[in-house]
Amino acid sequence: MEQLCLKSFVDKGQRITLFGYEGIPNLPDGVIFRDGREIIDTDDFIKYEQKNSYALFADLFRLHMIHKCPGMIWVDTDVYCHSPMTYDSDYVFGYELPGEHRVNNAVLGLPADSEMLARMLEFTSDRYAIAPFLPRKRQEMMRKQADKGKPVHVSQQPWGVWGPMMVTHYVHALGLEAHVQPLNAFYPITFPERFKFMRRADLAAGLITKETTALHLWASNKRQLGTLHNGLPPKGSYLEMLVQEHGINPALAPIKGRGNTTFDGALIDELDLETVSSAADLTGHARSFMLALHHKFDCDLQVINCNRRGKFKADDEGWLEGYITFLVENDVSRDRIQIIRDDKDLRPVDVLCNLSGFGDRLSVPFLQKFLERCMHSDSRVFMDVRKGSGAFPFLKAFGTNITISKREEEGHEITRIRVQAKAPEVNSGGDTWDHIALQLAGTEGWYRAGPNGHSFLYMPRDPDILVVTFDNLDIAMTKREDRRPWGYNFIKDQGWSMLGVLAGGWTWYREPWVCEQFDALQQEGFFKKFKRVVFYGASMGGYAACAFAPAAPGCDVVAISPQSTVDKSIVPWETRYKTVWDRDFSGKYGDAAQVSAAAHRVSILYDPYEPLDAQHAARFSNANVAHLRAPLLGHRLGSSLNQMGILSPIILGALNGTLTPQEYYRLLRARRNLPRYQRELFKRAVEKGHTKLARSLASHILEQNPNRAIRIGLEALTTD
Repeated sequence: MEQLCLKSFVDKGQRITLFGYEGIPNLPDGVIFRDGREIIDTDDFIKYEQKNSYALFADLFRLHMIHKCPGMIWVDTDVYCHSPMTYDSDYVFGYELPGEHRVNNAVLGLPADSEMLARMLEFTSDRYAIAPFLPRKRQEMMRKQADKGKPVHVSQQPWGVWGPMMVTHYVHALGLEAHVQPLNAFYPITFPERFKFMRRADLAAGLITKETTALHLWASNKRQLGTLHNGLPPKGSYLEMLVQEHGINPALAPIKGRGNTTFDGALIDELDLETVSSAADLTGHARSFMLALHHKFDCDLQVINCNRRGKFKADDEGWLEGYITFLVENDVSRDRIQIIRDDKDLRPVDVLCNLSGFGDRLSVPFLQKFLERCMHSDSRVFMDVRKGSGAFPFLKAFGTNITISKREEEGHEITRIRVQAKAPEVNSGGDTWDHIALQLAGTEGWYRAGPNGHSFLYMPRDPDILVVTFDNLDIAMTKREDRRPWGYNFIKDQGWSMLGVLAGGWTWYREPWVCEQFDALQQEGFFKKFKRVVFYGASMGGYAACAFAPAAPGCDVVAISPQSTVDKSIVPWETRYKTVWDRDFSGKYGDAAQVSAAAHRVSILYDPYEPLDAQHAARFSNANVAHLRAPLLGHRLGSSLNQMGILSPIILGALNGTLTPQEYYRLLRARRNLPRYQRELFKRAVEKGHTKLARSLASHILEQNPNRAIRIGLEALTTD
């Protein structure tokens, strides 16, 4: 809803500024972002405790914003720009209900030197003030509490005491009724009628008039969107019409919660994996989460068609058809969805969903075979546990769990948890990483195992060329059939020597032992033995390839979608990778953007339209950096390049030093036939308002392949 409303201002040519206290992902292009500390420099974000609503702080913030930014009009992020907001007066507010009494502050403009603003700033400066506009009995109760030395803090007072209630009071107290906009200006669909936004589009459209400029969509609708509609606009509704008009894909940002209620789509924020290639739903209750996973990670989806006892029957479960329809209608290609109808088809996945299932409504022992067959060492399981079900002791054999939330349901306490699989064993014989690594090293190479699953593996071949790769041990051991480090076969085929550096999980190699090993290798003169040394990695590995370049001064670096650092004091806008926010990124191998200056050349492959990746890439500004853009291919652009058949020649050229920008962009032309690129290009044309171009592009693409998302988008443009 927030994306839609912000983008509506941009699309209508209205300048819009968003204030925030931390980086905000998925911010629409054209929205100006400013630090909220310019207005109120605080970490005390007060809220209405009863409703767990930060509307209280927002009510205070807007007053100070208007005072410090004369002429600026405040709008809540659930206010949609229906037409440009131009007014004859600096007083901008409107009646929210028939009867011309109650004034809302979702849209609020005031002269910076007005008496009304001064009075409200004075009133809100006392957090224990007893408002004269509260009911008399409540005022008396609050005075008695104050007399006892226990005044009532504003956070415990009624919702709206610094909002619509206060604004209404001062409008009438100061005789400003003539400045109040009519009901149709901002609130033609009143709070009691708010559900009409989620019903047939014509029901809401029929209430909107020429007087309407800013349209309040009522954030309270999020509760129904989350509980009844999987966090997405209902089909055929006014909200769906709006998101289509502005080219918003709601599946990428489903409604995640409202007040104390958290919806399933919010689980995407609880996932601590950097990449996801597969996800499975065991009970059919994780639609919005599965959809969010697919659109964020472009992962394959599995729907497990088992009954209440974990058995596979000939008939499909009653929920299955509707589930598949939901995914397909929200732009998941049918060929990316696999229905599991037999035990033999169960495979390890990165994310397994068991919401309201085994351990909650269903008996937990039936979960065992799914955990045994669907988990690998880096899997995450999201599930609900009913108190007394015996699930917690049962799960100990499979990993550790982290509590996400708790709720009461039918008199029972339900705990939603994330289960993290046990890490692979690496220190014993047999089919372990130690055993595999020693075999790969042979008699000429070497293997060094360190703490917490970190290790170095050297495999000598060509005495002149060494490629240093960075990998995650969990991925090497559980997601690759050959259990080889990243890039192993490709580098072996070239006959080059290889040093594989493996992390024991998503650590960003911030283990002191790893730094010590690079120091030791440099002091031993290990890297100087080779005429050419290349550090190579992607994402976390891309960060490491750049960060550890000082160990081999003059090396070349090839990094795909790298982070420059995950130090929040340096990149406060980096909202991913919470698992390492508490790690130390200081030292000689810390800030990759700075220390990679030691390399001869640093080639950064990235998607400039992935905002966070682009911001990291921009931090690499040394003279030795070559930025190789891969527009609209996403964070996992290596996968897209591989689908196009050009990953190998690009990486080969980058590693052997022959890749020029001209050759890179020549190869990249193959993206024109990639469905993902076509879809993203069409979406961007729509978002930028290039309707004619979007129609022409869609027609051209549909002549080549039946791209469902583009067909639907073209139909929407044609309807408009």
